[in-house]
Amino acid sequence: MNTDWMSRTIAEVDPDVATALENERLRQNNNLEMIASENFVSQAVLTAAGSIMTNKYAEGYPGRRYYGGCEQYDIVENLARDRARELFGAEHANVQPHSGAQANMAVLMAMVKPGSTILGLDLSHGGHLTHGHPLNYSGKSFNVVPYGVKKDTERIDYESIAALAAEHKPRLIICGASAYPRTIDFERIGQIARENDALVLADIAHIAGLVVAGLHPSPVPHCDFVTTTTHKTLRGPRGGLILCREAFAKDVDRALFPGVQGGPLMHAVAAKAVAFREALEPRFAEYQKQVLLNAAALADALVGLGWRLVSGGTENHLVLLDVFSKGVTGKVAEKALERASITVNKNTIPFDTQPPLVASGIRLGTPALTTRGMDEDDMRAIAGFIDRVLSAPGDDSVAAAVRADVEALCARYPLYL
Repeated sequence: MNTDWMSRTIAEVDPDVATALENERLRQNNNLEMIASENFVSQAVLTAAGSIMTNKYAEGYPGRRYYGGCEQYDIVENLARDRARELFGAEHANVQPHSGAQANMAVLMAMVKPGSTILGLDLSHGGHLTHGHPLNYSGKSFNVVPYGVKKDTERIDYESIAALAAEHKPRLIICGASAYPRTIDFERIGQIARENDALVLADIAHIAGLVVAGLHPSPVPHCDFVTTTTHKTLRGPRGGLILCREAFAKDVDRALFPGVQGGPLMHAVAAKAVAFREALEPRFAEYQKQVLLNAAALADALVGLGWRLVSGGTENHLVLLDVFSKGVTGKVAEKALERASITVNKNTIPFDTQPPLVASGIRLGTPALTTRGMDEDDMRAIAGFIDRVLSAPGDDSVAAAVRADVEALCARYPLYL
């Protein structure tokens, strides 16, 4: 049998996909990637993610597989689990979730009966779909009581959480956020949960890298379950992770497999192991420190240019910019910046008067820019780019001029050459 087909390049097999991949490489090189939930992985992580471990089924867990030939997969998964526990100081780690959403789903299915009450941060106040949005399985399967931020400070209303927990006696309280620029008091939420005989799940998808580096308080000592994605500030492959107390390990593992997933994506698990190894290095903490310095510099520069930030600033890796305060919608801002080679996402802000697909804000993040090596001076320049574009969002000549400046800046920090 002729096996020459196995050695053909992607350009030979599928030039359309090859062209798309090359165009995306150029986009990532020549654009400012400011979506707070995105980052750039190392060549080592890319190699693992595209490795021969994509060829194998490995249903089950190390030492308890349903398929033969899994010796190397057990080694890799155990490395990933051990490193995750070491990074976070957790008792148990499950590295198989395909995404953060499925990590959350596994915890909910393991611990909360359908129809039971849960508390979660409102999506429009910075929460996540899986924290109880009515169109998500979490909102459809459970009785969701949302909590939010205070209108005057735009910071989480912990007194409201305590009052809602006392009134509704939830089975589970979910904390964590996807668009919240301030430090989260996990200790306080954990105390509220214990006072009301509730479990608590911390979703740290956005801030996991900061937690690992000791730059944000860890939820692990205060929460029964911690979930995260691995591709944001952790700077790993796209995927999820569950951490929990040993007492809940069997229930969580069973809820993930065979509960909500079949075979794990072992090439992704291998890439997670590599990323966790990178996160154990001292320079990873230095990287996270620069992420925070860059976010603060970006925020200060935008305020200096007259823009309003939700909650007045940032204490983590992201900035939530209220563009509607100057008469621009998030939708218009996203498209205008994209024409200038600046990638952001429109985002609702607390008490938003615009629908989600229009929104009053944009979410900005510094993890990917920091990975490229950019510093505070660059953030101040980028704030100026953003101001120029959003001060004339329909002006193509302004977009073109800023795009040239963006490309010149990106050329100083090459990526994936």
